[in-house]
Amino acid sequence: MRLKLPGRRLVATLAALVMAATVALVGPAAAVRAAAAVFTNPLAEQRADPHIYRHSDGYYYFTATVPEYDRIVLRRATTLQGLATATEQVIWRRHSAGEMGAHIWAPEIHFIDDRWYVYFAAGRAEDVWAIRPYVLESSAANPLDGPWVERGQLQPARSSFSLDATTFVHDGQRFLAWAEYAGSNSNIYLARAVNPWTYAGPPTLIATPTYAWETRGYRVNEGPAVLIRNGRVFLTYSASATDASYAIGLLTAAGSDLLDPASWSKRATPVLASDSRTGQWGPGHNSFTVAEDGTDVIVYHSRNYERYLGNGYDPLTDPNRRTRLQRVYWNADGTPNFGVPVPDGVTPVRLRAHDLPDRYLRHWEFRVRLEPNVTNLADSQFRIVAGLADPSAISLESTNYPGYYLRHRDHQVWVERDDGSTLFRQDATFGRRAGLADASKVSLESVNFPGQYVRHRDGLLYLEAVPDAAGRASATFALD
Repeated sequence: MRLKLPGRRLVATLAALVMAATVALVGPAAAVRAAAAVFTNPLAEQRADPHIYRHSDGYYYFTATVPEYDRIVLRRATTLQGLATATEQVIWRRHSAGEMGAHIWAPEIHFIDDRWYVYFAAGRAEDVWAIRPYVLESSAANPLDGPWVERGQLQPARSSFSLDATTFVHDGQRFLAWAEYAGSNSNIYLARAVNPWTYAGPPTLIATPTYAWETRGYRVNEGPAVLIRNGRVFLTYSASATDASYAIGLLTAAGSDLLDPASWSKRATPVLASDSRTGQWGPGHNSFTVAEDGTDVIVYHSRNYERYLGNGYDPLTDPNRRTRLQRVYWNADGTPNFGVPVPDGVTPVRLRAHDLPDRYLRHWEFRVRLEPNVTNLADSQFRIVAGLADPSAISLESTNYPGYYLRHRDHQVWVERDDGSTLFRQDATFGRRAGLADASKVSLESVNFPGQYVRHRDGLLYLEAVPDAAGRASATFALD
């Protein structure tokens, strides 16, 4: 099966449009900073279980499951978006017989003690469902060059169906985590690492599927990925069948002893799930990286259509899971907020008030207001597009209501559906201006009411003239 990637010329055009839209909103000086965290989704077609590692050599390294399940591929680029068109190289192929001969799944690449390691799952050529976790090692400076040494199965060897090994360091100690079947459940286990392919002591069970959203089709907790911030450890995982039921959950470590099951608590609802509004189904098997501007990024796959087990549909034979990127935001309580799987295309931004820097534009019952700690993240995310009434200006499209745009009506600011009328398109189009109170930020001037700007007042958003310093401050926003 051939890799179906957009042509280089098309991707380059899309990237140019992304930058142009960012420049249009924030101005050239600020755009250089903001553009690093702007992505165009999907990053890669037919690439599932994605893992991206940011290395000290200035490169991002990207690997993922290929639909043929027969090899491990790797590509690198100096930017996250650059991975979309980077040359992909095969670094290892499955064996023709015995172990590591089938179902090559979910590779991850890590750099540990001056060597590269790839963790992956594989079955036996004679028993494709005898899935176990395996490890490759390379001392090459560039892991695309290799060679790679097979360190074999994660040790001590697992005796039952197990996969999705990952590794992380907390408080100076390296850990290994993976998923493994016990009875009818796929659970997540954690152990202290002796070296990158060996662990010590009995593994600790830290998660098992218990909620309804974790047991659709199959009883699954798998694909652990760790995000650490301010000393707090968060572990995401994927649950249910790999069709549109697939979703991402969250574990949080409250204690210092990660091997104590009591240290871990599970959120009762998924943190990322299928969303018909944004056209994304089955988000799952994620990893984390850091964007060029230092912000946290979740890397995951989804399909752009809805399919469930049944009527002959087997998601394992469906090649169309696509690698995607979006920024991770942080709630006031220090927990991560993933929002919703954003629509395809340019990733959205948030607008933060210049004079009330803890508050963001968001819609509530379609009225636009200013609020702190917007936990329903997608209400505060807007995609920058060419102006509906003037392509040299901009419009702001809602993330969780695609086709709805920020517009003024009777000098109030709303999020409403584009009805195709000339009036709506004018009301939803704004000239970009250097921030009236801070030139590194942005102000939005109406195209059909020149001299009037989007500004906040008493917690709501209006379109008004802003003749004084306080008004100009209320009409100035930072991109976040």
